Amino acid sequence: MPQHPDSSQPGNDLDTLNRLMSERFTCRAYRNEAVPDALIRSIVSTAKQCASWCNVQPWHLVIGSLDTTERFRNALVEEASHAPEVDSDIPFPDAYRGLHAQRRQETGYRLYEALGIDRHDRERRASQSFENFRLFGAPHVAIVTMAADLGPYAAVDCGGFIASFLLAAHAHGIATTPQAAIARHAKFVRSHFGIGDDRKMVCAISFGYADPAHPANSFRTSRAPDDEIMTLV
Repeated sequence: MPQHPDSSQPGNDLDTLNRLMSERFTCRAYRNEAVPDALIRSIVSTAKQCASWCNVQPWHLVIGSLDTTERFRNALVEEASHAPEVDSDIPFPDAYRGLHAQRRQETGYRLYEALGIDRHDRERRASQSFENFRLFGAPHVAIVTMAADLGPYAAVDCGGFIASFLLAAHAHGIATTPQAAIARHAKFVRSHFGIGDDRKMVCAISFGYADPAHPANSFRTSRAPDDEIMTLV
């Protein structure tokens, strides 16, 4: 008969996984401290163990050092300031509706509350949103791309890799910010890093050591109840 882990015993694999999943959060303020190359390599080495369709592993990362990331940050701020329109490799949603809109709004309101921003203060809300293009002060950024000729399922595979990267980083004590906002300027980003047209940008992941004292890191997002996201038949 198959053996099942005893989830009631502390310290087992399930307990560790649940702890890492529940502790991980999207960081919105970082310390200006470089992550050692060996640690970055260890995160990627763990994340790459995730599954992909037929094991094609369509993902690739361009990861910036402290200096490289700072140059990119400055260039991205300039680009986003003067070219605010969406120029993505993968289509963005036309709109968020229903439950998806409610979940998105809840996250925004909780962030504004943590920062002392009135939800009707459009100027400060816009300024906080623009922090995406400053990478929230992160010392490093990873540009995630996929093979352009593999179609939508390559993006699905990359989603699995991204989730694994976030979890592996947290296990290493490194905070992360997955950022679709950066993909609004995908062509600029690919040009900046010399990434060819044979690849599509999926997102960026800013990462580094979190600033625990910053109010932007003081709140956590909620998750939908199980019965809202699944149907057992």
